[in-house]
Amino acid sequence: MERIFEMELAGRKLVLETGKLAQLANGAVLVRYGDTVVMSTATASEKPKEGIDFFPLSVDYEEKLYAVGKIPGGFIKREGKPSEKAILTSRVIDRPIRPLFPKDLRNDVVVINTVMSVEQDNSPEIAAMIGTSAALAISDIPWNGPIGGVVLGLVDGKVVINPNVEERSKSDMYVTLAGTKKKICMIEAGANEVDDNVMLDAIKEGHKTIIKICEFIEEIAKEIGKEKFSYDSCDVPEDMFSDIKALAYEEMRESVLAVDKRDRDLKIAALTEKLIAELAEKYPEKEAVISEGVNKLEKKVVREYLFKEHRRVDGRRLDEIRPLSAQVDILPRVHGSALFQRGQTQVLTVATLGAMRDVQMLDGLDETEEENRYMHHYNFPSYSVGEAKTSRGPGRREIGHGALAERALEPVIPSPEDFPYALRLVSEVLMSNGSTSQGSVCASTMALMAAGVPIKAPVAGISAGLVTSEEDENDFITFMDIQGIEDFFGDMDFKVAGTKKGITAIQVDIKVDGLPYEVIRQAFELTKKGRYQIIDDVILKTIPEPRKELSKYAPKITSIQIDPEKIRDVIGTGGKVINKIIADTGAKIDIEDDGTVYIATTDAEASEKAISIIRGITGEIEIGSIYTGKVVRIMDFGAFVEFLPGKDGLVHISKLDNKRVEKVTDVVNIGDEILVKVIEIDKQGRINLSRKDAINTVEAQKKESGNE
Repeated sequence: MERIFEMELAGRKLVLETGKLAQLANGAVLVRYGDTVVMSTATASEKPKEGIDFFPLSVDYEEKLYAVGKIPGGFIKREGKPSEKAILTSRVIDRPIRPLFPKDLRNDVVVINTVMSVEQDNSPEIAAMIGTSAALAISDIPWNGPIGGVVLGLVDGKVVINPNVEERSKSDMYVTLAGTKKKICMIEAGANEVDDNVMLDAIKEGHKTIIKICEFIEEIAKEIGKEKFSYDSCDVPEDMFSDIKALAYEEMRESVLAVDKRDRDLKIAALTEKLIAELAEKYPEKEAVISEGVNKLEKKVVREYLFKEHRRVDGRRLDEIRPLSAQVDILPRVHGSALFQRGQTQVLTVATLGAMRDVQMLDGLDETEEENRYMHHYNFPSYSVGEAKTSRGPGRREIGHGALAERALEPVIPSPEDFPYALRLVSEVLMSNGSTSQGSVCASTMALMAAGVPIKAPVAGISAGLVTSEEDENDFITFMDIQGIEDFFGDMDFKVAGTKKGITAIQVDIKVDGLPYEVIRQAFELTKKGRYQIIDDVILKTIPEPRKELSKYAPKITSIQIDPEKIRDVIGTGGKVINKIIADTGAKIDIEDDGTVYIATTDAEASEKAISIIRGITGEIEIGSIYTGKVVRIMDFGAFVEFLPGKDGLVHISKLDNKRVEKVTDVVNIGDEILVKVIEIDKQGRINLSRKDAINTVEAQKKESGNE
């Protein structure tokens, strides 16, 4: 039976339709937010997946180009692999819903959001998040939702819920926020150095709207929601866990206390093998479950150390950062490089500067963004954690961490007017033991400074962790700079990057059902202290300011302004003119619609030559100007010389040399490059040139310069 439910969200109508489309899914909702339309579905397998120790949830966000009236490019003419934005949106939806599923559920759950129509003022990402929540809430899949989601903007100091395109263009932040009625579940933010307290107040303001969305979905679920199905629990049996705890509790407490990750892993592996052997007779063919039980015991011990003893496995205080070090100029021929290390987390970032033609062209549903001038890529090879696995290219995690670092640094990147370069940073994770994404932020700041990019301020990133009491969720501790084992067994990875002025990026992953405001406040307090320490004690001591000069291997880019009406003259028919300038000078040339011309080359002479040619094409040819031209045609009475693309003039035989010339070919031949001076432009616009006068003028200038 078809049902339609409506509410107002940020001054616009939000409509959820159910019962008509995708009826075979466990739950399906068509979301209309203005003219934005998203189909959200949730399905689950009947039986659990065997042989796994995790909940197999898959979240997809599918962008259809018909949603904005586009036909896909290429030969195939259909959508291919998901865009980076689609992958990031999938992650943003996954993170708040995952902790609300039962931890012992092993049935496959697949959430698919299909974007069918997009109105730029109404976010399809938020429509998909709300649709996912509603589809799960009305389905028979066990889930402790609902959640709601909004986007937060900050325009003229005021928080704006779900800002439209115009408001987004003026906003100092773009925060995707998700939560339940009681707590915050997910924060994904990019911000223009926003103060921590301002960010916290904005989160509180956004939560008010989230509560209304949750109440709206709860009412829908009460009316049409299915009864949740029962499932086979895949948790470690209590009797087995009791045996494991009795046999290995004290040894586990000793094993986890190791500063070196490799030593700890070896001790835990040995303990696991020992327990499997000891319990094999009592629990035959249960090796995988015993291993999971050992993992559960390790989690219990680590959390007890943190929560009850305020003790970390590597001996640090709760607010202490692991040993820090940094170095720049690791690689000799790149444009900029930096190595950052925090404990056993080590990241090498390389900065590459390119011409404006090297910007990344974007072809997706967001028509407000057509190109990306600043790119950040993140690689996480298996050797960084001591594993032997073949590289398969970047996955969702790598794409997500690269995007986080990109957001963190974007507010400090100089404008194209101040620094007319495309920039690509690549962060190579060489060693990983917690929060490599924030390590890449720190390494990237130094790589940019080493490359001579005049960033507005250094950016650092750090993470905060959380452990909550099993008996009382309001009893918790927070701590700074989580390492791998604390990330794995803790309740939160709260990553914050920023300058000393304010926050530039946030990404929050949690394993509990949400975060109260006090946890968020403490996380901001800890990460602020941490990023100040990293900036002052590491970054600025390694490289105090951006270098004044670029690497000799980097292209030197000069920009000039021409009349936009003359752009067609510089480009020429079919690009003939500009391609000839590029061929003659070796420079890369890019022209913007406003008449800005970028000339990129490592050769200063080539740059000057290209500028001279372009100015000649776009400006008035003045009598007395000197050019280097090429002989294109020879007649008995003189030679025709092309001195600018598409412009030539006659050098009469009498003007070829200071002495009498019998034959033109005695002095020049076709293809020769010669200096010429403009001596006359007749009424028909014909240009007369002189090689003799050009040579005499240059010689006179040299003499005058020598006398001075």
